[in-house]
Amino acid sequence: MTLAKRTAAAIEKSQEWFWGRQHPDGHWCAELEGDSLLQSEMILLMTFLGREHEPLARRLGNQLLKTQTADGGWPMYLGGKSTVTNTVKAYFALKLLGHDVHEEPMKKARECVLALGGADRINSFTRFYLALLGQIPYSICPAVPPEMVLLPKWFPVNLYSISSWTRTIVVPLSLVSALRPVRELPPERGIAELFLKPPRQWPPLRAPGKPEHPGLFSWDTFFRVTDRLLKGYQAGPKPTRKLAIRRAEAWLWEHCQNSDGPGAIQPPIVWGLVAMKALGYADDSERVRYFWNQLMDLILESPEDDTARMQPCRSPVWDTVITLRALAAGGVRRTRPEIARAVRWLLDRQIRVPGDWSETVNAEPGMWCFEYHNDLYPDTDDTAMAIMALRGVCPEPDEEIDAAIDRAFRWLRAMQNDDGGWGAFDRNNNREFLTHVPFADHNAMTDPSTPDLTSRILEAMGHLGYRADGDKMPTLKKAIAHLRAKQQPDGSWFGRWGVNYIYGTGEVLAGMAAVGVPADDPAVAAGIRWLLEHQNTDGGWGESADSYEDSTLRGQGPTTPSQTAWALLGLIPHGLAKHPAVVRGIQWLVEHQNADGGWSQPEFTGTGFPAVFYLRYHYYHQYFPLMALSKWAAYAAQET
Repeated sequence: MTLAKRTAAAIEKSQEWFWGRQHPDGHWCAELEGDSLLQSEMILLMTFLGREHEPLARRLGNQLLKTQTADGGWPMYLGGKSTVTNTVKAYFALKLLGHDVHEEPMKKARECVLALGGADRINSFTRFYLALLGQIPYSICPAVPPEMVLLPKWFPVNLYSISSWTRTIVVPLSLVSALRPVRELPPERGIAELFLKPPRQWPPLRAPGKPEHPGLFSWDTFFRVTDRLLKGYQAGPKPTRKLAIRRAEAWLWEHCQNSDGPGAIQPPIVWGLVAMKALGYADDSERVRYFWNQLMDLILESPEDDTARMQPCRSPVWDTVITLRALAAGGVRRTRPEIARAVRWLLDRQIRVPGDWSETVNAEPGMWCFEYHNDLYPDTDDTAMAIMALRGVCPEPDEEIDAAIDRAFRWLRAMQNDDGGWGAFDRNNNREFLTHVPFADHNAMTDPSTPDLTSRILEAMGHLGYRADGDKMPTLKKAIAHLRAKQQPDGSWFGRWGVNYIYGTGEVLAGMAAVGVPADDPAVAAGIRWLLEHQNTDGGWGESADSYEDSTLRGQGPTTPSQTAWALLGLIPHGLAKHPAVVRGIQWLVEHQNADGGWSQPEFTGTGFPAVFYLRYHYYHQYFPLMALSKWAAYAAQET
């Protein structure tokens, strides 16, 4: 059988795989898997609430034991090195569940922590968890004053100068920082055995990649002095504190409306619940029940092995729009009832109300978010994907769809940064000096332009008919110029939201092709050359998340279906469907398809925060391969 026929059969099997997993109302949503910290943090929270003896906590603990690695620790992703933060949290969680410190898993975990520098090396979020359970004083945590909600927008540091995901965490955490709730534990339930030095002698907090000795005249030093001053304010009279707490609580609750929790992500939901308890709300109050229910919606149980795991959030819009794009690439259109239901579901979820973005941007709402409900935090990536999904399955004129796309595109244009690129949730959210605050060790204080997001929006523009040659739209010209400026010397592009340079380079090449930038363009040719040079010997592509911390590892790693697809999606539209490397990549995908029509991939290829938190999207290795195979079939047919 020829490769073309085998590919057609693989496409059909993959499409059937998706039809069997569509929800009755038309959408798709797969598990979004994070690392062990999600299970650990839930157990620590349940302990604070006095609920650590409930069956859920035991099941979460069983999942922790299941994911412990041979060296006794817990990594950020499959195949990664164990981290002190993840291992300290897991050890503490298991101890709180009653696991004996002399058991082999506990002994190995303790040895791993000590070898990594002890609990002394944990990050700022983990310090707050330890303070919450009486292991360290709150003074060891970075200062997060609720007075931040009082700062005006013209002030260099204000609530809207930081990224949206940090903003939703900071507000509830500031209430916790101010009110300092603690559940005291008896010493035998604590983790003093993980401390190499007393907490007051622990090293200073800093973001990954920041110098350990920044110098006297630096932002690092400035913010550390500020941190000490804020802690001094905490210890003395606080004339603004009552007002700040009242405003922070109001802001937090306002941001829970029409949302699956503030920001619809796990960290602010956890700290929002702790904040409500610290404010004195009872367990059966509306607010406490709201936060608890949002957390329960993120739990996935596996009765067959008595485990449970927590998702960082849910991804229905994201999974639906990419599935639609993958199906559209194979010629599936709205005339099919399943597609019609998906389109209706998607149109009904276009957000028509202003969110936090409107604090700095004046534009008509018309966007999509990532989750089921998150009206205040739509993002450029989902919105661009939705445009392409709708136009892909509905290429013919349609008044309702055309209006939805027009609203979305006008919003995207308004969200373009001054440098020509796009961030995810806000415009011009790029104050680099904020990455030096002690709290910034989660590596996500800002939301600057990134090549992958910019390219996605460029690709959406291509779907709407815009072209680089002769098009006078400033939005398009600035975006292309931005991508040229962000190209690495070796020809690749950084991937912020997917691992990593394979993702970034594939996205940029796809975006450039969509608006007609030719394959012989110097930037495009360099990107193509880089991808071809980093193909694995088996015909696929792969890259480890290690490349975020060591750029010499870019483009290196075991072959995965999702990363192979990303490379192919960047190469195919530049007239390379018949190139031997592309053919070998297609062969790899066809040969590694499972009998049920799907693909298997244990690796994490999604990025939450580089060098801090990674994701395994359970559909990445399903819809991206389908899209690549379908596009190859179409382009190969054209080139015949």
